[in-house]
Amino acid sequence: MSSPPPRAPAPAAAPGVWRGKAVRAGAVITLLALSALVILALVREQTGTQGFLVGLGLSVLPVPLLTAAFRWLDQVEPGPWKNQIFAFAWGAFAAALVAILANSFATRWIAMATADPAGADHLGATVIAPVVEESAKAAAVLLVFLFRRRDFTGIVDGVVTAGFTATGFAFTENILYLGNAFGEDVESGSSGLASVTAATFFVRMVMSPFAHPLFTVLTGIGFGLAATAAEGRRLRRIVLPLLGLALAMLMHAIWNGSSAFGEYGFYVVYAAFMVPVFGLLTWLAVWTRQGELRTVAGELPVYAAAGRLGAAEPLALSSMRARSVARGMAARMRGPEAARAVGEYEALATSLALLRHRAQRGAAGPDFTAREQELLHHLWQRRAIAGPALAYAAHATGRLPRPLLPPQRPPTPVAYDTGGHGPYGPYGQP
Repeated sequence: MSSPPPRAPAPAAAPGVWRGKAVRAGAVITLLALSALVILALVREQTGTQGFLVGLGLSVLPVPLLTAAFRWLDQVEPGPWKNQIFAFAWGAFAAALVAILANSFATRWIAMATADPAGADHLGATVIAPVVEESAKAAAVLLVFLFRRRDFTGIVDGVVTAGFTATGFAFTENILYLGNAFGEDVESGSSGLASVTAATFFVRMVMSPFAHPLFTVLTGIGFGLAATAAEGRRLRRIVLPLLGLALAMLMHAIWNGSSAFGEYGFYVVYAAFMVPVFGLLTWLAVWTRQGELRTVAGELPVYAAAGRLGAAEPLALSSMRARSVARGMAARMRGPEAARAVGEYEALATSLALLRHRAQRGAAGPDFTAREQELLHHLWQRRAIAGPALAYAAHATGRLPRPLLPPQRPPTPVAYDTGGHGPYGPYGQP
């Protein structure tokens, strides 16, 4: 017998609350739009129209690869696109504008105070730029952490938000560097592989497109750890993001100051420092992603035992391959709307598992029960479509062995409600 449906979520917020959210959203969009106009005008002024267009065309190239990598990392519990678009836009426009203005002002001030322009440039690159740029990028992570707290639940969310922010920042910065390089080539008549543009492209787009994301991801990890801390650990929630930000600044400073270590300082820092750290953080991000799947496998059986989920669903939901099979089967048999419902079911079930996991550590917040009931209600609404698809996927991918049934007998129904169908529901036998 299937369990009764969970109670519906609480009524929507009052109109005044929605008006307040609309005002905040409008203010953010206006701020980003103004920042975009100003920063692009400044970059065009420095590079010239032709340099700006060349820099823009070349800077776009790594963006799809980086954003696809962070989206892949976020597949287990996909975050809202609007958060990632905000993070990218903040990095590309607001953070870049703050950086170009603050760096220029500070460097000029130091040069005037010390009468040493070369020393001011070096100090600006190794001290001022890392502090200003990482702080400006960290602001986006902080805003998502504070105002989209429900979507920011752990390390993966911190890494993805920081990665999108840094990708946007690097995009705008690359336009400036490549545009200026192109201008130098026009003045000197250089072209081809010997040009400054080719060298700049190789260093920034081939060797180190991950540099800015790598720095800012350390800040994201700090916020992600803070998100997993228990409610009473206020000091940890403050210290961990600050520690992550400090490490991001330090790593950025080492990278910018690599030329001070001699003729081959850049290559030594790149090979002995940047690449190993990149490998370590990549491993940590992938391991954390797999940890979310392990949490799904460990937490959802409780709901299956209570009849809220199908018996095979935790097995299917803890495998990305099985999830894909379930969506594919739903799409073939019932169309794209069914596949979308299965995808939503997978995301909701993952959120439920992670919520319960946080609650066991005291980090779920006082609204745990209301949030749990809300997620269960949304799952129940999609269960008639998603349940059979996930059951099929569990068997098809070997997560759950096929039952050995006598040939003369019909398939034995499983112990959860599939709408009156057999163990594979309306999708038929495999």
